[in-house]
Amino acid sequence: METLLQKLKDSLATTLVQFYPLAGRLSTWKTDDASSYSVFVDCNNSPGAGFIHAKSNLSVGDIVGSKYVPLVVQSFFDHHKAVSGEDHTMSLLSIKVTELIDGVFVGLSMNHALGDGSSFWQFFNSLSEIFNSQEETISNKLLCLKNPPIFREVSGPICRFPFTQPDDESIHRTEPPVLKERMFHFSSEKMRSLKLKANQECGTTTISSFQSLSAFVWRSITRARRLPNDQETTCRLAAGNRSRMDPPLAKNYFGVYISLVKTTAKVGNLLENEFGWAALKLHQGVVEHTDKKISSDMEQWLKSPSNNRFFDTNVVHMGSSPWFNKYGSEFGMGKAVAVRSGYGNKVDGKVSAYPGREGGGSIDLEVCLLPEFMEALESDQEFMSLVSSS
Repeated sequence: METLLQKLKDSLATTLVQFYPLAGRLSTWKTDDASSYSVFVDCNNSPGAGFIHAKSNLSVGDIVGSKYVPLVVQSFFDHHKAVSGEDHTMSLLSIKVTELIDGVFVGLSMNHALGDGSSFWQFFNSLSEIFNSQEETISNKLLCLKNPPIFREVSGPICRFPFTQPDDESIHRTEPPVLKERMFHFSSEKMRSLKLKANQECGTTTISSFQSLSAFVWRSITRARRLPNDQETTCRLAAGNRSRMDPPLAKNYFGVYISLVKTTAKVGNLLENEFGWAALKLHQGVVEHTDKKISSDMEQWLKSPSNNRFFDTNVVHMGSSPWFNKYGSEFGMGKAVAVRSGYGNKVDGKVSAYPGREGGGSIDLEVCLLPEFMEALESDQEFMSLVSSS
């Protein structure tokens, strides 16, 4: 264990040379005209990234063998329940290595203001790549990265907000309702059947497997919530914007290049129409998510900033991505047994997509619901006929 920890520390230090903003802190500076504040990354006035070693009397089976994801998993990540405003003093990146009875949990925490899922997994995979490198010198290890980060050149402050200076009084903590969190597995065969069904019902071939899965989950959770037919429900997809920009950005551009693709429907229409109807609506939303739409949404947000959009009601939020290389991060122990996430942004209706461990297009979904809605979902024969616990 001591050898593992030391090598992880050395690898982290080396990786941060290339991902240097993650070793900094956020800082706020008042503009000269006193009309707004500038928030930026300060790499000079910072103690660096965090590294924590912890021990637990739990086994791997205790973590991955339960029907529901144990709450203790959230404690395997640093910055547990951290809120905006604390990022001026807390590290922007931290690794917590928890020693289990028969395994190791490597938990990586990154401030979402600096990086999206693509950047998060780019860093995690780079850390693994350097850890497993056989090069002898730091300079060679730096050169061996297959996917080095690209940082956009900016002049002036990163962003300006007409907000008050952050202080302790502006940091609000609210206790969210207790959620049930469960992993559901969709085999590659089930994914192909969902995609085929959606396209056949719509007479097309353009609806993707993930759009089909999202529509299926949207309908299933809406049914479990037993909402009135005249209420509206929304499915939100976290869409990557790098390839959609004009000109497109490279995949290894580091930062936050995502936005939400929102599709709204009346509950009655969603449930009374065929499954393909919902899949086609999601597909159309993705097709319309162009550079022009992204720029328009950003301009509108800058005119009227808001950070409350994530916590709407009657929403199914499809986050993360099954295309991230989540099982590619190995630290001398072979392929991970499972992937789990921490506390951040977990609300009723939050669904995170992971690649299935066996690959081949299989997908694991991490579903967070209020207990009564989870019970109803587990009693839904149509839903449960296509999934297996993972």
